[in-house]
This record gives sequence, C-alpha cells and structure tokens, in this order.
Amino acid sequence: MRALRILLIFVVIVGGLFVAADRVAVHLAEGRAAEELRSAENLSTTPEVSIRGFPFLTQVAGKELDDVAVRIEDYEATTGDGTGLRIARVAADMKGVRFTSDFGSVTAATATGTATIAYDELMKFVASEPTEIVPGVTARVAGISDGGDGKIKLEVAATVLGTELAEPVPVLSSVRVEDGKLQVEAGTLPAFGPVELSESRFRKITDFQESIDRLPGGVSLESVRAVADGVELTVAGSDIVLAG
Repeated sequence: MRALRILLIFVVIVGGLFVAADRVAVHLAEGRAAEELRSAENLSTTPEVSIRGFPFLTQVAGKELDDVAVRIEDYEATTGDGTGLRIARVAADMKGVRFTSDFGSVTAATATGTATIAYDELMKFVASEPTEIVPGVTARVAGISDGGDGKIKLEVAATVLGTELAEPVPVLSSVRVEDGKLQVEAGTLPAFGPVELSESRFRKITDFQESIDRLPGGVSLESVRAVADGVELTVAGSDIVLAG
C-alpha cells in the first residue's frame, strides 16, 4: 500500500509538471503567434491570440492546432475606392491552424468571426455636408445610431426655404450584405412640410453600397446586423493565410 501511495504521488507530481509545462508553452506560443500576426497584417497594436485545446504540446508535435481565437482592435481596412476604414474590433475563431516550427507560415483551414464598425465611421459613406435635394431644400446626415429592430437610424438635418429645422428628422434604414458589399437603404422618406421630395436625390444622401477590402486573412462578408455601438459584420473564409 505504501508503494502504491508513493506511485500515486509520483504520478500526480509528474502530471502537474506536464500541465505546467504545457501551459507555459501555450503562453509562449500565443505571444509569438500574436507578433507574427501583427507583422503580417501591419497592425498598430498587438492582437490577442488564444490557443484552445489540451494538451497543447501534442498539437505542436503535429504542427496543427485544433482551435485558435484571435481578437484585433482598431483594424484598418479599405473600401472599394481605397478609402481607409477603421474597424473597431475583429474577433475570429479559426479551425485547423497549420504552422511551421518557427511560426513563419501560419494558415487556417477555416475561419469565422465578426467585425464591428462604429456608427461614426459609417459617416464616411453618407452626405454629411448640406446637399440640395429639391429647390429650396438642403439636407445632410448629422449622425448615425442604432435604430432598434435590426435597423440603423440616420439623423437628417434640413433647411427648408431658408429655415433650418429645429431638430434633425430620424430616418430608419435597413442594413444588409448584398453581392459581398455592405448596403444601407433608407425606409420611409421623411416629410419636410409641403415640399415634395425627390426620392432619388434624397437617397443619394442616405443610401450607400460599399465593398470592404483587406480584411484579415482575406475573409469575406457574409451578413450584417445593427448593434448598440455599430454594425456587426459576420465574416468567414477558408485556407486563411495568417503569416508567411
């Protein structure tokens, strides 16, 4: 019985050392992977990398990780015409992450996640300066926020026949992904007194369709929804190159 007790103690100690070594190795690998990703994507800050699954060391031996989570803050993407677009945060979950021994090459079999664009960043796509929509009426988008029920709310400030309206007029707009592009389209047009609006000219102020390029690893847009602090894009891709 004494020998069995000693053996059990030995197993517990060895197991504890293995777990400790495994966790240390994970921590070091996460740091190295984060630095490689920062360099590959030319990021302004170091991303968060979380390697899931246990044991890690056996995954390393096979040079493939089961599940890796990445979070990037303030990612700089571009639109179709090359305009810079700040994405507040990107969160991605990657499966089947293959790598070389020096982490110089890292690829993921699949990746899914979200990318959140703050509402004030969407102001780049609407008319924020006064624009004539019919003779005697100018309008501009003064702000964008969550409109509830899956819609976004545009605050349209207008000047009618020389008089500026006391308060911006709210316009609820739908948001969706169509043909791989982010699309915002106003719903019911507002009324500005007796003036009859030109729908096409009004929509030039409020509506837009933009592609979002240079997303991390080349993932593409799948869908979008309005949330409290911006629009949340669902992104996905396969054979994602993270480094190398």
